[in-house]
Amino acid sequence: MAGAVIPGIVRRTLAAGVALVACAALGTPQARAEARASAPGSGGKDVTAVLFEWRYDAVAKECGRALGPAGYGFVQVSPPQEHIQGPQWWTSYQPVSYRVAGRLGDRAAFADMVTACHRAGVKVVVDAVVNHMSAGNGTGTGGTPYTKYAYPGVYEDRDFHACRKPVSDYGDRSDVQNCELVGLADLDTGSDRVRDRLAGYLNDLLSLGVDGFRVDAAKHVAAEDLAAVKSRLSKPDVYWKQETIYGAGEAVRPEEYVRNGDVQEFRYAWDLKRVFQRERLAYLRNYGEGWAYLPGGSASVFVDNHDTERNGDTLTYKDGADYTLAHVFMLAWPYGSPDVHSGYEFTDRDAGPPNGGAVAACWQDGWKCQHDWPEIRAMVGFRNAVRGEAVSDWWDNGYQAIAFGRGSRGYVVVNHEGFAVSRTFQTSLAAGSYCDVQARRVVTVDG
Repeated sequence: MAGAVIPGIVRRTLAAGVALVACAALGTPQARAEARASAPGSGGKDVTAVLFEWRYDAVAKECGRALGPAGYGFVQVSPPQEHIQGPQWWTSYQPVSYRVAGRLGDRAAFADMVTACHRAGVKVVVDAVVNHMSAGNGTGTGGTPYTKYAYPGVYEDRDFHACRKPVSDYGDRSDVQNCELVGLADLDTGSDRVRDRLAGYLNDLLSLGVDGFRVDAAKHVAAEDLAAVKSRLSKPDVYWKQETIYGAGEAVRPEEYVRNGDVQEFRYAWDLKRVFQRERLAYLRNYGEGWAYLPGGSASVFVDNHDTERNGDTLTYKDGADYTLAHVFMLAWPYGSPDVHSGYEFTDRDAGPPNGGAVAACWQDGWKCQHDWPEIRAMVGFRNAVRGEAVSDWWDNGYQAIAFGRGSRGYVVVNHEGFAVSRTFQTSLAAGSYCDVQARRVVTVDG
């Protein structure tokens, strides 16, 4: 075993992390090729940057400028289908047709984005709205007229569930999956006609080169209905992650959806907030399956997403070092496939994206660009370099300082104390020089 003297020199008011990895592992052509060949959950290049409400031309540029060079495996984009008009972010989640004609760009811009991201070595995941359509009447962003239960050339009244009232009882499976989520017209996904249309939309996106889908409101669609839609795809094994929010005592459980693909593990994010703000980092020693979460190979994890940063359930960009250090931990820890949410500043929780989703540059006009924060970006490369290695050499001080290795490939220290930590850490690293990706320095490990 080797020991490394690694001082935690930054106090709690700032991000305090050390992440050691062999310098060569961060950028060799072989390492980049191996990472590109892997999919989420396979132990490879599994980090997704979620560019929430970014225009597709901006996503295209960001793939080449930041995501590819940093080692992100995927970018997740907001729903591309035509939707209701309005400045709020949630208008993107009320479809009126399946044409690529939303606020964030037309079909050509979307296709160009997919090509550009692939060129940068980044795969594309689409946030897919399949549970419902809109909550009212009007004209869509692409000029399509609609009423709540009639969408020309797509759906008519018979394509919606007979329950025409909002979901109110989460202990009743039928209520959750057949009634209307916040008053949105609920599709009868048990119908072959509806399944065919949903598959047609997703297949169209696959024809444009899309690599996977995040299924919005999956909990409100029966697992067997989603399986039937997925079976109709031109690529039935396409990457698939499902928004299935855990609720104690609820009728619909996340475990039901694992057979279809990955499931977003909301408990992971909720508990990170509690641990980083009110409890002890030492409790994270068996984080993941040891906390009765979903199997790690089927879990999609995150520190926050567009909903939770608005409802207060998780840490957000407003939480300073707690937020940054939680990302350092998530990206160093081997449980699940991580999403890094990247959105914009807001005071009004309904506020849509600045400038309609146009991003002139990171950290301007309210765009937070969390995916490119130095502490977070550095850990994406670290994660890729230590892929496949189990946790080893755990240490904690019983409170707010922890350290652990990833086998013989890397070692991480997270100091959340209000004072500096300096000690000799026992690691499984071979003697030699290593890159500390957080401080951008070289650290010597003694034999």
